[in-house]
Amino acid sequence: MVLLLFVDLDPDLAALRPLGGFFVLRTPGAAPRPLATLARTYGQPSPDAYGDPLTRRVQKVAHALRAPEARIAASVAQQGLAARLWSVTLGCAALYGRVPDLDPRLLQWDPDGSAPDDLWLAEVRPLPADPATVADVVLRAHLEPLTAALRARYHVAAGLLWGNAGSALAGAARQLDGWARANGRTDLAARARSLTAGLLSHPLLAGTGTLTATAFRRRSCCLYYRVPGGGVCGDCCFTRPPRSSPRATSG
Repeated sequence: MVLLLFVDLDPDLAALRPLGGFFVLRTPGAAPRPLATLARTYGQPSPDAYGDPLTRRVQKVAHALRAPEARIAASVAQQGLAARLWSVTLGCAALYGRVPDLDPRLLQWDPDGSAPDDLWLAEVRPLPADPATVADVVLRAHLEPLTAALRARYHVAAGLLWGNAGSALAGAARQLDGWARANGRTDLAARARSLTAGLLSHPLLAGTGTLTATAFRRRSCCLYYRVPGGGVCGDCCFTRPPRSSPRATSG
């Protein structure tokens, strides 16, 4: 029998720092300059003091990748933000036994930033780390409205975006598992694997791919192969870039 020992969430979430940049969340309080909240980001585009952060992020990614279509940049941008949110919650669940409330109204986002300098949490409020709560924190509060916004603006297929979400979750779990094993924390690795399996059975993620130990094989493609110099990702449904119509791989 393994005894799991946890500590309360500290205001700085300092235990996440050794895990790497994608797991780090800046706390507490506001960002060093005015930024939009993620609640604002997922809303309808309208000019204000923050501009349109979601459009800015997609444009930034499109420029960096030289993406031939905006929907490809939208897919990559969504997967990056999903990876940040999953990493924070999985890391906290494993290390603290609790997760922070990531209410989109509490999270400020810099669409021009990169991990770990893109997200700031105004207040650390602990929640249980069970799969249902974590699903509410990430899937319901963030990835559902983000998916809706990207589908409306860039016509990205829902299956592709939920495949990205499943892939990002599995990737965060794999990174956490590797760190835990390297540091002799097999208890944390087991907890992360159990939580990940529970989350992948959620109706929004079920069917997005197959998890075997820490390896994930998704059933959709993020379209990264279509950027100049790009190829298929390690968990892609394809083993080589397809030659068929790109529209056929978007679901």
